[in-house]
Amino acid sequence: MGLSIDEQKAVDRFRKAVVEPSQTKLVILDFWAEWCGPCKALTPVLEKVAAEYADKGVVLSKLNVDEEQFIAAQFQVRSIPTVYAMFQGQPVADLTSARTESQLKAMLDQLLAQLPIDGGAGDGVPVEPQGPSPEEIAQFVKLGEEALAAGDPQRAAGIFAQITEFAQDNAPAHAGLVRALVQLGEVDQAKQVMEVIDSDPSLATDPAIAPARSALELAGTRVDDSELAALRAAAAAAPEDMDAQFAFAEAAFAAGQRDDAADTLLAMITADREWNEGAARAKLLKIFEATGLEDEWVVGVRRRLSRVLFG
Repeated sequence: MGLSIDEQKAVDRFRKAVVEPSQTKLVILDFWAEWCGPCKALTPVLEKVAAEYADKGVVLSKLNVDEEQFIAAQFQVRSIPTVYAMFQGQPVADLTSARTESQLKAMLDQLLAQLPIDGGAGDGVPVEPQGPSPEEIAQFVKLGEEALAAGDPQRAAGIFAQITEFAQDNAPAHAGLVRALVQLGEVDQAKQVMEVIDSDPSLATDPAIAPARSALELAGTRVDDSELAALRAAAAAAPEDMDAQFAFAEAAFAAGQRDDAADTLLAMITADREWNEGAARAKLLKIFEATGLEDEWVVGVRRRLSRVLFG
C-alpha cells in the first residue's frame, strides 16, 4: 500500500485499538493531546459516560495526535478535541459538539437505538461490516453541512471526506467536500475532487453538484494580496465605476473576505440593479449557492438583499 514501516505500525495499532473492537461495539474515538486544555476538560466526561454505557456495548479509545500523527491525518483532524463514534471500522457520528454528560448520552442513545451493538461481554462473534445505511449517511451529510454553516470548513471537510470513502456515489457529500476545501483555500484539492465527480456521469449531472461548481468558479477569481489591495483601492477611489466595484467584489470573496464582497455587491444593486443585465445580483446569488443557503451568513445577507429589492 506504499506505507512506511512506522505508518504500518500505526495502522496496526489503530486496528487493534479501534477497528477490531468496533466490529461489535460502539467505540468513542477521542483525538487529544497533552497540551490541549479543552481535551483535559472533556476527558472526565468521556470516561464517566463510557463507563456507565459499558454494559450497552460502548468503549472509549483515546488517540494522542502527537504520537499518532499518521492516523490523525487520515481523519483530517485539524483541531482538538475531536471525537467520533466508530462502528464496524467506520465513523458513524461526530460527537465533538457533545461537551456535557447529557449531550453525549443523548447522542449515544440515538446511535445505540439504530445500530446492532453487542452489549456487555457479547459472544465474541465478529459482525461482518455493513457500512452505514442511507439514512445514516444522510445524517452525516447533515452534520457536514452544519459544520460548514457554523463556519468550520475544516471539520466539514473531514466529515465529507469520510462519507465519500464508504458512499462513493453520494453527490451531496462530494459537493460538500469541494465547497469545504474551497473555503479552506485548498482549491487544487477541490479541483481534484471535481475531476473525480466529472468522471462519473451520474455524479456529474446530479443537481447537488451545482453549488460545488459555483464555489470552484468563484475561487477562480482569487488574486494575490497586492492585487487585491490594488482592486480595493481602485474601487474606493471610484465608487461610481461599476466594473471596478465588481472586480473587487469577486476578488474579495475568493480571498475569503465575504463581508466586503457582499457589501460591495449590495451597494451596486442599490445604485443600479440593472447594471450589466443584473450581474451584481447574479453574482451574489451564486455566492449564496456556493456557500450554502442554510449558512447563517447567507441568511443574513439574503435579508439585506430583500430589503434592497423590496424594502
